[in-house]
Amino acid sequence: MALAKMPRKLWEHPNPKGTAMWEFMQEANRRHGLQLENFHDLHRWSCDQRSQFYGQLWDSQRWIHEGSFAQVVDESTPISQLPRWFAGVRLNWAENLLWSRGPGDGPGARSTLHKEDARVALTEVREGNTDVVDVTWAELRARVARLAGALAARGVGVGDRVVMVGAYACETLVVFLATTWLGAVFSSSSTDMGVGGLLQRAAQISPKFIFFDDGALYNGKAIDLRDKIRGLVAGIKDGDQFEKVVVVQRFAGKPYDTSAIPHTERLEHFLQAAAGTPPPIARVGFQDPMAVYYSSGTTGTPKAIVHGVGPVLMSFKKEGVLHRDMLPGDVSLQFTTTGWIMFLAGVAHLVLAGRAVLYDGSPMLPDLAVLLRIADQQRATMLGVSPRWMTELMKRGVVPKREADLSRLKKVTCTGMVLPDQMFDWFYDVAFPSHVQLGNMSGGTDIAGCFVIENPLLPVHVGGCVGGGLGMPIAVFDHDLPDGSPGTPLPAGTAGDLVATAAFPNVPLFLWGDSQPAPGAKYRDAYFARFRDVWAQGDFCAVHPLTGGVLMLGRSDGVLNPSGVRFGSADIYAVVERFFAADVAESLCVGQRRAQDLDERVVLFLVMRPGRTLDAGLVARIKDAVARELTKRHVPKFIFETPEIPVTVNGKKVELPVKSIISGKTIKPSGTLLNPESLGFFYRFQRIEELAEPHAKL
Repeated sequence: MALAKMPRKLWEHPNPKGTAMWEFMQEANRRHGLQLENFHDLHRWSCDQRSQFYGQLWDSQRWIHEGSFAQVVDESTPISQLPRWFAGVRLNWAENLLWSRGPGDGPGARSTLHKEDARVALTEVREGNTDVVDVTWAELRARVARLAGALAARGVGVGDRVVMVGAYACETLVVFLATTWLGAVFSSSSTDMGVGGLLQRAAQISPKFIFFDDGALYNGKAIDLRDKIRGLVAGIKDGDQFEKVVVVQRFAGKPYDTSAIPHTERLEHFLQAAAGTPPPIARVGFQDPMAVYYSSGTTGTPKAIVHGVGPVLMSFKKEGVLHRDMLPGDVSLQFTTTGWIMFLAGVAHLVLAGRAVLYDGSPMLPDLAVLLRIADQQRATMLGVSPRWMTELMKRGVVPKREADLSRLKKVTCTGMVLPDQMFDWFYDVAFPSHVQLGNMSGGTDIAGCFVIENPLLPVHVGGCVGGGLGMPIAVFDHDLPDGSPGTPLPAGTAGDLVATAAFPNVPLFLWGDSQPAPGAKYRDAYFARFRDVWAQGDFCAVHPLTGGVLMLGRSDGVLNPSGVRFGSADIYAVVERFFAADVAESLCVGQRRAQDLDERVVLFLVMRPGRTLDAGLVARIKDAVARELTKRHVPKFIFETPEIPVTVNGKKVELPVKSIISGKTIKPSGTLLNPESLGFFYRFQRIEELAEPHAKL
């Protein structure tokens, strides 16, 4: 990790003074008699004076609401005590997404000024760029109102839970909006999850209804989901609140016959319960529950993280308008599934009155350029992808700007894993037009937002994320401090644990099933046990001393520590991807320290490309490259070949279960793993000295 010199500058905004963030900064100067001149000034003020910042943010966002607040927040209350925000305000997620405010409207008024009935709200595209369907604002409102009526007729109201197991498609969004229309709580899961994983999630929150697609697309094929529906019904039928699974027809033509599955009802029949007049929209408290999403923890039962209406609305609009300078005419194409927070981020673009493109399918079929062609055809201005997708393009020689017309594209956002430095060079030297901003960000399901994110006032340099999110008071604490320490910020350039030192609105309200009042025991253990009265995010990072950018180095629980030298697994991945992409398809780097070991050793596992094998020569070249590019202390003690690397259903490779296994533990895989059976391979490495290196592929 070289932080002594200024990294290469790759992009800067052509007119930063014409952006919403610049205007927001000028308004802060006018309101509060400040002299903020740049992003660093603005960020510092937004964290030091959070009542001023979030009060101004509230005024600028103009939500449809009722009630008022006497105080934005009590800034003296530490984040670990979850202070209340905007107490007295009541609002509704669906209402604010489906309608927008006009300049002269009162606080409770609606306007279609920016959401004309005939204008397209979203475009649904299925795998292979076939079957494209546009949905107007009028159509979306009508579908949501009808389903909300049917849910209300079946007794769904404020606080009840409704789950959707479905595609990233319009019907999933309709269920989401109809649920929140009534003040009920929504959660979604992806259809590629196994029955065990679905039950781990749904059973925790005791839903009243579960909507479930009857079919799915996977690798170009239509998949029958009736066995998963049967399994879910069998596992949850005796739940306290559960009434039925509502089956949604996914494909045109003849639906899959689900009449023999007990406790199910087809959506067409369910909708018949709706009255002629839509039910009233339920405005709930600013911090009342709206959605539940689940941690991607890879062992045990995932945490059910509950987020509130107002905090999520404010977070997404802050990031969309101020950090991304998005306008009502923008079009977003976010590749995601429905099983994690990026589903919420993808559809939240509609809050800004923009058009969302919902793509249901593989980003690799029929070829790696499919997302690029969709971006071209749909005139996308923002493309949301993962580092893994960009890595595949780079490795296979796919040049995006040759595959499609990307002249309208303003921004490519990227999250999910650490983005290696060489990806930044490839992005601007080879892949995308020079005007496109690469927005590397990090945050996640825990906060329904970003701790670090791009902005229009700072340039993009090679490596890391350009800066913190406004109103997000972050710091880097010493990783070696014992649990429960107060902690002090480390100087720029020193790696440690990412923390939030003071409260912000979009922390979880509580964890479902945790002890009450919040934060309960599980909540405290997850976020506040590491350092006293600060939020520990669990990421290992460093602040660049020259740019102020934040370099994400991996997960804190995956920090490598051979002979007392701490570094992140991302350092090793960057070397492998830069120099050995022709041989290695994927890598996983973890530490091993068993009860009998006096020190930790670094073990590197490799999935080889077809036709390539791991031999002694390649092992030596990899170790030499790590020593040359990093230091000799970074060199893995062992390098082995593995048939598969465990990943979550969202495509993130996971280190902690493998680290635990090879360090002598037996674990219970979480339902968030896409391939839990892959973990069985690693138990043999508990007796690593008995294995030959390189290890033969089994």
